[in-house]
Amino acid sequence: MSITKHIPNAITCLNILSGCIASLLAIEGYLFPAALLIILAAVFDFMDGMFARLLGAYSDMGKELDSLADMLSFGFAPATIAFSYLRFAVLGDTGAAFTPETLSCSQMAILLSAFIISIFSGLRLAKFNVDTRQTSSFIGVPTPANAMFWASLPIILHFGDYPMIENLLANEWLIIGAIIITSLLLVSEIPMFALKVKSLKWQENQIRYLFLITLVILAVLLKWLVVPLILFVYILFSLIDNLRKK
Repeated sequence: MSITKHIPNAITCLNILSGCIASLLAIEGYLFPAALLIILAAVFDFMDGMFARLLGAYSDMGKELDSLADMLSFGFAPATIAFSYLRFAVLGDTGAAFTPETLSCSQMAILLSAFIISIFSGLRLAKFNVDTRQTSSFIGVPTPANAMFWASLPIILHFGDYPMIENLLANEWLIIGAIIITSLLLVSEIPMFALKVKSLKWQENQIRYLFLITLVILAVLLKWLVVPLILFVYILFSLIDNLRKK
């Protein structure tokens, strides 16, 4: 096999590496660099598919490796960000030094609820691998989109002063509510349009262009607050696209 055939899998391995480091940093409380690494993993996730198409380097191994990489970078890593926010909400500044022996059963249950994201991400990826309906579009929110939502929270707090967001993230029950809602969206039956384009023609990409234009307008109006809203704008436009097709 030519060395070029290994390029997509090598890029997928960079996705895995990014997810590993992001998870380690998030658990240690370094949420902003962890969020940036999740975004970097998403870039690698896009690139491995692009290079596989360009080089004709599709393989069963590449497909399985891609799913494993997505489980780590977009299933486990965002869960560690949620875990860190829950740790701060439940334990405050002492959370960095906690040990399992110092936690009550209820506190332990609250902290571990973060990994509901990982469980449902695994279900979502397994469903995608066997669901023949998802060849050109998605059923349910893709794991990278959900991961981007959780990665967006440290990013907006790093670049802007948003006391309201900080207060929301200090409430463990609101965080758990967000975990449950986003996890259920992963395995929902909502048809979602894919962002990948085969051409630049308006007629073939109308919903994608309108989605991007809307995000630009919201970014001008809301600045960094638009970042966590991207997921829900994506869902809204997918619903509109479904109604339009019907």
